[in-house]
Amino acid sequence: MLSFNVRGENIEVTEAIRSYVEKRLSKLNKYFEEPQDSIAHVNLKVYPADKTSKVEVTIPLPYLVLRAEETSPDMYASVDLVTDKLERQIRKYKTKINRKSREKGIKNFELTGPANGAVDAPEKETPKDTLEVVRTKRVSLKPMDSEEAILQMDMLGHNFFIFEDAETNGTSIVYRRRDGRYGLIETDE
Repeated sequence: MLSFNVRGENIEVTEAIRSYVEKRLSKLNKYFEEPQDSIAHVNLKVYPADKTSKVEVTIPLPYLVLRAEETSPDMYASVDLVTDKLERQIRKYKTKINRKSREKGIKNFELTGPANGAVDAPEKETPKDTLEVVRTKRVSLKPMDSEEAILQMDMLGHNFFIFEDAETNGTSIVYRRRDGRYGLIETDE
């Protein structure tokens, strides 16, 4: 079962908004074969200047991080839009993985187990002219092929993704090139 961490920027998160977010995002539980013990991080933002509301949702799962954001004039409409976007991501991911599994004769993919996504270390303030690391992330590398890694990268909205190549067992990186296509970096081990 998903639990929720709802916070607001330029808005007080009322009980009505919180319960609506939880009700809508709880719909995602039907896509999991076993209940998830994951936390859905929901950030609600209001921009008074242009009278818009933005909803950002991040849900770290064992082999996948679901992330979506939507902006509209109405906070409740933004919640509906972001929920629909997350549902499409889950269906697309499960369909693609299950198709690949059938081709390889592997059991269907299930989104199950405790979450162990990337963990951010706290950021530190430093002068801009130093070459100091200001953010550290730890990731668990899941064995996958480059096509699955590209899908994961796109769902996260990142420009690169690090993964363990299922065929070579080596660490690889996929990235988005300036021309919109994808590149693959393989390591020698």
